[in-house]
Amino acid sequence: MSQELERVYTINLGKVLLSVDTHRAPRAINMIKEFARHHMKTGDIRIEEDLAHQVWSKGVRSPPRKIRVRMSKTDEGYVLVSPYTDEKESKELSKEKKDSSKGKKKSSKEAKKETTKEVKETPTKEVKTDAPTKEVKETTKEAKETPTKEVKKETKKETPSKEVKKKSK
Repeated sequence: MSQELERVYTINLGKVLLSVDTHRAPRAINMIKEFARHHMKTGDIRIEEDLAHQVWSKGVRSPPRKIRVRMSKTDEGYVLVSPYTDEKESKELSKEKKDSSKGKKKSSKEAKKETTKEVKETPTKEVKTDAPTKEVKETTKEAKETPTKEVKKETKKETPSKEVKKKSK
């Protein structure tokens, strides 16, 4: 094979959830290997360390449901499975950095980022509550407390009188 064969796939790992929760991440790694073996038609599959870290990032019990990978068949005969990074985005970012260093106009994405940064940097002002609202709350508390006290007093008055009647009999 004189040239490398490279493909990008999105692997559905939803069936990982059917396995026992303490074996889900290893099962996800095995599913990625099985998928690569099936689609690239090679038995020797090697998973890049970054992809393994991505699968294990949330722990053994909750691997990702879907994962985007790049599979490349090398001259040595094995398939290297690595996480997919969009080259278009990286090219655009490098162009924007060059443009900003030259002093050209900023793109709409950069302008949005700066406005969000400005909003985050401005401190929030605390709103002071008015005194009348506190008074209203206090009066409602008093109103609630007073009827319950009266009811308790009435019940106390009734119980001793009954006891007195019982004792007199």
